[in-house]
Amino acid sequence: MSPVVDTDDLADAQELAVLMKLAHPNSVSTYQRRYPDMPRPVVDLGVGRPKLWLRPEVERWLEARRR
Repeated sequence: MSPVVDTDDLADAQELAVLMKLAHPNSVSTYQRRYPDMPRPVVDLGVGRPKLWLRPEVERWLEARRR
């Protein structure tokens, strides 16, 4: 059985860039390479297609990094 995800918790790279105070959504992929502990997308449809993250996971990760 697949896990249940609240669609309101999903965020794309554009939304994460705003949340992370990055200048461009493409910078999210740079963060993924630079910080291996950053949460991974829960939806990845392949090259050139949308990726979606769980916003609460990314928010917790950001909060832990700020401490």
